[in-house]
Amino acid sequence: MSGSVLSGVELVEPVLREPHGLLEAPRIGPRGELVFSDVLAGGLWECSPEGEVNALLPKRRGIGGAVPHAQGGWVLSGRDVIHLQAGGGQRRLLDSEDVCGYNDLGTTPDGHLLAGALRFRPFAGEEPSPGRLLVLEPGGERVLSEEVLWPNGIGCSPDGATVYISDYARAAVLSVPLAGGPTSEFCRSPDGSADGLAVDVEGGVWIALGQGGGVARFHPDGDLDEIVRLPAGFVSSLSFGGPDMREVLITTADNEVDPELGGTLLRARSEVAGLPVAPVRERA
Repeated sequence: MSGSVLSGVELVEPVLREPHGLLEAPRIGPRGELVFSDVLAGGLWECSPEGEVNALLPKRRGIGGAVPHAQGGWVLSGRDVIHLQAGGGQRRLLDSEDVCGYNDLGTTPDGHLLAGALRFRPFAGEEPSPGRLLVLEPGGERVLSEEVLWPNGIGCSPDGATVYISDYARAAVLSVPLAGGPTSEFCRSPDGSADGLAVDVEGGVWIALGQGGGVARFHPDGDLDEIVRLPAGFVSSLSFGGPDMREVLITTADNEVDPELGGTLLRARSEVAGLPVAPVRERA
């Protein structure tokens, strides 16, 4: 791959105009809308192509992940996992008494939901305790791994055989066979930690570096390809979208233009297309 993997990085001005906290769960919707959450201040938000910012779900805190649903709307994490329907209704998809909540989300190529379950409260200052990587299948939820401490970004390899999950506590990305098998370390963060995650069509794995202030791309064998520095001190997540899947939407916890306004959105173009995130499909 020649040149930088990212180009044309720019701030999303309408989002920057309002104060925000830690932004997460970036998605580019089917109409070009930019969807994101505010983990600490609460809410799932949408910035329209015309530049209007509106709350899709006010106040809900802890939304670390959002993925589309085949029937419309978004599947969201938090204390539980819900389907926020296009009309505004809500349905619970995952909830368990032995976890503290669910952080980031992903899907398999078949549309099965992938979720990272937390077993400690990171924002309460608790020490990390091993969490879970789950897949929600027609027969119920299945545990893929219990070797991730602080589950974060989730993605699948192009062939769907491998699930990647960021472990923020270890500053590493783990790989887990979707069919079942041992968990192994895929790569370590070159700077900062391993936060949000996305996969491209060449099998490259991208991670947001958290306090590393950028994103990194790794080759399919786990070797580092490139680090891209961004105009933020904390980069929390990223995703691909747009008609050619080369638009990249990035969330941050701060910004360098008006630091008092906190986190914002960045947009960029990728040299390589990202893998589409399959909508969640529920089956009886």
